[in-house]
Parts: sequence; C-alpha cells; structure tokens
Amino acid sequence: MLETYRKDTARRMADCTMQREGLLNRRWSYDYCVVWRGMEQLWRITGDRKYFDYIRDGMDTFIGEDGSIRDYTFDSFNLDYVCDGRQLLLLYKETGAEKYRLAADTLREQLRLQPRTPEGGFWHKQCYPQQMWLDGLHMSAPFYVEYALTFERGVQQAESLRDAAYQLMLVYEKTYDPLTGLNRHAWDASRSQAWADPVTGQCEHAWGRAMGWYMLGLIDVLELLPREHESFAALQDIFCKTAEKLLSIRVDGVWQQVLDRPRAAGNYKESSVSCLVTCAILKAVRLGLAPKWMGEAAQESFRAIQREFVGQLRDGRMFLGKCCHVSGLGGNPYRDGSYDYYMSEPVGAYDLKGTGAYIQAACEMLRLEGED
Repeated sequence: MLETYRKDTARRMADCTMQREGLLNRRWSYDYCVVWRGMEQLWRITGDRKYFDYIRDGMDTFIGEDGSIRDYTFDSFNLDYVCDGRQLLLLYKETGAEKYRLAADTLREQLRLQPRTPEGGFWHKQCYPQQMWLDGLHMSAPFYVEYALTFERGVQQAESLRDAAYQLMLVYEKTYDPLTGLNRHAWDASRSQAWADPVTGQCEHAWGRAMGWYMLGLIDVLELLPREHESFAALQDIFCKTAEKLLSIRVDGVWQQVLDRPRAAGNYKESSVSCLVTCAILKAVRLGLAPKWMGEAAQESFRAIQREFVGQLRDGRMFLGKCCHVSGLGGNPYRDGSYDYYMSEPVGAYDLKGTGAYIQAACEMLRLEGED
C-alpha cells in the first residue's frame, strides 16, 4: 500500500480502472454508477472529455433509441436499478438526446409504483417485501430529487421532493440504534424475517458500507435540495450527527466492516465504507453543510485510506484492496445478518464499488487542494 501520500490518484485510479475494465457494459448495475459518478466528477474538475465519453459510451450499450434499458426488469422493483439514473440525467442535460430522458422516465415510473411499507417507505426490492435497507437510499433518493428538479414543476415537484426527503428520514428513524448512535443495515416493517428483531424490526448490526451508502446518498440529496426546503435542516442535522459519531469510532483513521463490534475477533478495516464516508464528509464541508473540523478529520482519513488500501503494481497501475465484495440480508442461501455472516463474505481488490467510491473521495481532495 502507498507509504507516502499521493495527490494524483483520482486520475490514476480512474485511468487504471478504464484500462482494466474496458467499457462498463456487462449488466445494468449500481456499481457502475459509483464508478461513473467518480468519472463525472473528474471530468468536471479537469475538463478532460475522455471521462465523460467513458460514461456515455458505456451507457449507450444499455440504452436503445426508444429509451429501453437492456437488462433492466421493471417489475422486480429493485432500487439498485435506479442508481444509474443519475448518469441518464447527466447525459440528457449534456447531449439533449431524448433516449436518455425516456430511460429516466422509466426509472421515475418505477419509483411511483415502488411497493411501500405501511409507513410509506420504499421496499428495497420486490423480493424483499416490507424491508428498507440503508443501501437503497443511496440508490434512489439522489435520482428522485434530481429528476424532480429537472422535469417536474409545481405540486408534482413539491410532492416528489417531500417524499424523497421522507424516505431518508424514515429509514434513519427505523434503523437507528440509540445504544450505539449508529444505524443498522436494514429494517423489516413486518418483523417476519429471521434477521429482524421482533420488537424493532431491525437487523442485528451496523454494516459499514450500508452506513457509507446512506451518508453519500444523503449529502448528494442535500447538494441538490433547495436550502429553503422544509426538510433541509432536519436532513443536515442527521448528516452532521451521524458524521460526528462515525468520526469518533475510526480505527487508524478508517472504518471497519461491522461498526458496532469494534473489538470483536476478526473484524477488519474495510475500504469501501472508508471511501464512502470520507467522500461524504469532505463534500459536506465543501458545501458548507458540516463544520471545518470534520473536513480536517476526513482529510486525515483519506491519507489513511491510501496507507491502508491503495496498492500500486510494478508497472504503476493502481488498485484498491480490502473491499467486501457483497453483503445483504435474507435471500437464498439465507443471510442471517449475524456478525459471523458479515465476516464470512469474501474480501478482495478491484471491486468497482470501492474503486468508484475512492475516485469520488479523491476528487473531493482535488477540489480542496487543486488539481495536480
């Protein structure tokens, strides 16, 4: 891993990813969005068109001229499928091509019909009934808000913005653990899942990346949401309260796989949560939505990320290591949400979710320090 701090790694990690992966075109997947969001930020900072073209060329393998989306299944009501909508909106705004708007309309229609808990919270997927996962708010809420601000007006826009904010506040409320000050991975409104507490409906643990997803989704919404909006102050308060707690539980400047079991045997420092949370806090400070000391702490965490997780091969290619490939709840085989379960999932390098989050965090560092 990098022994000394490197300022130039946003470009280098992005370029290595492009070289290694080629176009991201194998499946309609939320992890592509994480990388593409990093490329978008890098394009905006540097003006280098190749990063924009990388997004467009990959997205064009999915989007038909009629706005159809390859590998997308509407009636699975999968919030993960909504994540790439941010890039559809980017491409529509930059090119004016109607196919991108039509595809975005499809994702907006999914949200309109998305199954909900009795409290009005989006199900994470059709196959996970009555469940809200922290992950799903990163996947859906920023697109929901940006679409509303781009295409909707009047009462319709107001209702969409109110609902998007409500989703973020509801999942926070339902997953919050007052004993730790952290948010658990998911909540089952029906209390029917084996992983759900029979009283609270919460799963057992605060999974690191789930909280990272939530924090980045929350600050992305706050960046878009008008500051005079009725829910803006409440959402900002949630962000700052959670960021302060997360900063207090770092280990060597970064975060662990399971946040509420810091001293448990086998728990390990994990790269994706570290990149997501660091990016979110740096962005919040840049936007003036979190105090300066948090930004200084997040800069320390970024340097720690390089020491802990960023590797360089002999030919100069960079990679991010120590990333949990996937974690979830329920399904077949059944994932019970136990500590042992989170420890059992494979960990490795080159994962797009972690890599994309790293590029985004590195872009926030570039904004602070100036492009190299």
